[in-house]
Amino acid sequence: MSQDTEHDHDSQANLSDSERLSVNTTPPMPKDNHTLEESSPSKNIEVDKDADDTTDSHANETSDGDVDEPIKATEDLENDDLPKEISDEDKETIKKVASDDNLSQAKSYASILVEQVIHAKETFERSLGSLFTSAFTAGLEIGISFFMILSAFALLNDVIPSRYAMVLSSLLYPIGFIIVVIGQSLLFTEQTSLLSLPVLNKIEPLHKLLRLWGIVIAGNIVGGCIFAALMIGLGLHMHLFTDHAIDVYAEHILGFEWWVIFGSAVLAGWMMGVAAWLVTSARDTLSRIVLVTLITGSIGFLGLHHSIVGNIEVFSALLYGNTVSLWRYLVFLVVVLVGNTVGGVVFVAVLKNRTFLFEIEKVKEQAAEARAKMDRRRF
Repeated sequence: MSQDTEHDHDSQANLSDSERLSVNTTPPMPKDNHTLEESSPSKNIEVDKDADDTTDSHANETSDGDVDEPIKATEDLENDDLPKEISDEDKETIKKVASDDNLSQAKSYASILVEQVIHAKETFERSLGSLFTSAFTAGLEIGISFFMILSAFALLNDVIPSRYAMVLSSLLYPIGFIIVVIGQSLLFTEQTSLLSLPVLNKIEPLHKLLRLWGIVIAGNIVGGCIFAALMIGLGLHMHLFTDHAIDVYAEHILGFEWWVIFGSAVLAGWMMGVAAWLVTSARDTLSRIVLVTLITGSIGFLGLHHSIVGNIEVFSALLYGNTVSLWRYLVFLVVVLVGNTVGGVVFVAVLKNRTFLFEIEKVKEQAAEARAKMDRRRF
């Protein structure tokens, strides 16, 4: 423990036990970064000397417009920003762990998760009409990816082998995702892990999560089906592609055993959960675009099964093609939705949330050790 910290503890010797407990377990949020550096056991003392300079550099970065302002800067968190179900002691511990005061560095692990929990909590509080409209918009927007892919595939298929045309056209996969993520519409696979965090932390009940998922899925599917009915039909009349190209692409999606589709959907859900995590970790729009492009481009390149894009791909074949039946479409949709959900919740939300809880427990143990050491020095 540093000399400055020992001096602070000595100066508190005349406080009552309850007051000392509050001081040591729930350090108040500082008005500047200097106090934060002194109170945090994970900070090095050398950082304290440069705290004022760091604060000035943050102001310059923000004023220059190089760094976008986050949803809620975690170093400015107040108790009211955190869900009321969390105890005051835990709120102070979370604020301490999630303090993220250096905009020139990557966000801390806890900072990302706290920001996601706050964002998810806000989503739970939105009206049903707002949720459905946002999800419906995402269903329309994500269809742009398939429209571009199908047009490119039909064009390339005339000059190169079909397999290569399929791979090259898949590089256009991220377009719709960029529109959805940067535009902040509600896409099921991108929100799966995010929306489950309040439930995992016992802030929201499971039935509210299931209702919210149902609204988002319904909006995404309805929006996607309307896009397929209107825009894919328009593309046919514009001779951008043919019904044969639609059938070929649908079989590219459906031509596997159900368990293969399920496993592919799990991996796609996992990657979309990672994408949501990385987007939150990014501090500027350009970084978010790059991250979304890399992750969703990989999903398209590998031919993994994404429920919302896949809904448009297969539904288009149901409407305008000759090989897809209603039963095949419904079975495919259910299998992929379940797979995406498992991938997003289990491999992203549960594991990352568990890691965060371990970090919280570590900070609590450090606070308890500090109290015990101070008590021994006093007596």
